[in-house]
Amino acid sequence: MEVKAREVVISAIAIESLEKIFEYGTETFNYSSAVAFIEELYNRIERLSTEYLLHPECSYITSTARLYRNIIHGNYLVIYRITNTRVEVLNVFHGSRKPSAIRSSKKIKI
Repeated sequence: MEVKAREVVISAIAIESLEKIFEYGTETFNYSSAVAFIEELYNRIERLSTEYLLHPECSYITSTARLYRNIIHGNYLVIYRITNTRVEVLNVFHGSRKPSAIRSSKKIKI
């Protein structure tokens, strides 16, 4: 089965979360480790263009059409939505967040 490439769009909230993850990485570890981590995370997000169906359905946000999926990267969860024309990255959460906070991603508009 050939997967049609789709545009990947990142919400403003997700970009803000990624910036905070990078800041935390530089403060906690070091600059080069933070750069390596965030670059790999962005690479995985960019690959969603063709790999959007490879990741599991998000167990926190259910839909009959399986539109909401997630990527697990280290301790972080990238929540994205699949539409007819694009893949929308809604937010990035630390794995320790409450499920209700993750469910709120469903309301994010891009």
